Amino acid sequence: MLRQFLAALACVAAAGAAATAQSPLHISLGIYSFRKPTEVWKQFQPVTLELTRLVTQHLGTKAEVELHVTPTYEACLEAFVAGEIDMVRFGPASYVLAQARNAKVQLLAAEREDPHGVGLIVVREESPIEELADLAGKRFAFADNQSTIGRYLSQAELVGAGITSKDLASFAFLDKHDAVFKSVEIGDHDAGALYAGTFHELNETATHKLRILYKFDNAPKPWVARAGLDAKVVKAVTASLLALDNQEALKALKVPGFMTTSDGDYDLVRKGMQKAEQFAPTPKPAPAKDPQPAPAPTKGR
Repeated sequence: MLRQFLAALACVAAAGAAATAQSPLHISLGIYSFRKPTEVWKQFQPVTLELTRLVTQHLGTKAEVELHVTPTYEACLEAFVAGEIDMVRFGPASYVLAQARNAKVQLLAAEREDPHGVGLIVVREESPIEELADLAGKRFAFADNQSTIGRYLSQAELVGAGITSKDLASFAFLDKHDAVFKSVEIGDHDAGALYAGTFHELNETATHKLRILYKFDNAPKPWVARAGLDAKVVKAVTASLLALDNQEALKALKVPGFMTTSDGDYDLVRKGMQKAEQFAPTPKPAPAKDPQPAPAPTKGR
């Protein structure tokens, strides 16, 4: 009898140990490289660790948020839409593009922007350019071609001022907002579009100061869950973001906290993206050429 009791006790202990050693629930968080990937990874580590703690608390089971930094906006968007990443921190335009491709992606929360969350068009401090119309014939720098501020909304503002691609001497996409700042600073471009936070951070130590030519509004930056992510996980992550008050994590994000959001909050961006289509005409595909008849086979000698 004692032997049977000890055996049963051992089974219970083993089962408890197995439960304790059970692998945590892994939740991937995708971030695109708006700066060097190593800098982005370092910046988001405090957020990742705090979300791991909060999500575990809300789920009541061990969870682990894992950071995935992609090299480009496009890579992050493609991986997310394909369901390879559980949730992402997107720019507003990237959310609009993802939602257009899969209407079942799920908004979690949005960052509460500080006053530096708007978009800017900037020039060098000594530049004679005083208004957007003065950019005709000038060289302009954009960020990534999927950037909300660095492309879509800034192009919409240019269109509103009567400036399209054919009115500029040249324009280029430089991928990163800090690259836009540097290009204008050193004179490779006469003006550029970038995030206000990047401008204020870099202008403090710039050799050649830049000034704000034009300021425009932006939608809040959303955090989005992939289509099909378990409803309990979505609820836990949303609650965790809204409750996040860890100052180290918020300082790394450069925001005061999170707020609820809905799809209608991004109509401003949708309209801007539609207007931006007027900036540069969409290239028409070249007409198909009539296929040339294949040469007659040469008979062997």
